[in-house]
Amino acid sequence: MKEFESINRGYNTVFKPNQLSIGIVVPIENYVQSPVPTMKDHLKKVQLVEQLGFKALWVRDVPFNVPSFGDAGQTFDPFIYLGYVAGQTSEIALAVGSIALPLHHPVHIAKAATTVDQLSEGRLILGVASGDRPDEYPAMGIDFESRGELFRESFSYIRSAQEGFPVLKDNHFGDLNGQIDILPKAIGHKIPMLVTGHSRQSVDWIGEHADGWMYYPRNLYMQEHNIIDWRAATTKAQNSHKPFMQPLHIDLMKGDDFQPQHIHLGFRLGAKYLIEYLQHLKAIGVNHVGINLRFNSRGMEETLEQLAKEVLPHFH
Repeated sequence: MKEFESINRGYNTVFKPNQLSIGIVVPIENYVQSPVPTMKDHLKKVQLVEQLGFKALWVRDVPFNVPSFGDAGQTFDPFIYLGYVAGQTSEIALAVGSIALPLHHPVHIAKAATTVDQLSEGRLILGVASGDRPDEYPAMGIDFESRGELFRESFSYIRSAQEGFPVLKDNHFGDLNGQIDILPKAIGHKIPMLVTGHSRQSVDWIGEHADGWMYYPRNLYMQEHNIIDWRAATTKAQNSHKPFMQPLHIDLMKGDDFQPQHIHLGFRLGAKYLIEYLQHLKAIGVNHVGINLRFNSRGMEETLEQLAKEVLPHFH
């Protein structure tokens, strides 16, 4: 398989053909009893994640705390937070998974994303989505049912913003007439953008326009077929392949031989079975896994160090 497109330092480090890398999702704490994490010692944990060799740090865009959804994410604004983290780290990719495009004006996303990309010297990866929390849309005066169309138009606007004095017509978010510019620009020729789920688009559309696909955890059979469809779509669009990634919730037990038990979007398991499962994901074509430790029952530092010592060496 040919190399993936070279875009920026973060994207190029995280995504490599026929390889699987591992990242960590923020908040790096157990917050099962509340939808709102404490974010206690968050910078210390972020720096430990980088020091231990994980490839990416993932934050989410959660504009509102919706109690029925049960997860307020890291609570901090994703771009302001990553701008802060950019100055406290040096190597790890800084990734958003994902910005709900219809809930923001794309000029603000473009400016914030390229700012983080510049401040981090090319470490930003931008996941984008149409949004899946209906309560957020009326709170911002936006029609929930129009989110698919709004997603496409915002995506196009952000792409156009990477050009000098861009021209863009008939866009819901506004026309660009080539007389004004949007600064700064990305370190590379564009911001790497990964679509989450389908975002109300076809796989062919995603394969043509996105720089990668971020899908939800599924059983190995279903995920393999998702990846087959993805490879077909990217080949059809550009005669090349693009990366595929997914998150995974784990509760890592002390005993390496602890057999897997299903939890929400993942497993409670020992290191031996986690390695085996990740090897299966690699074999079917997953290029990156963002590990979420929200349900982890052990200390975070202890768990991260065990992952670094026992799991990461298998996936360098």
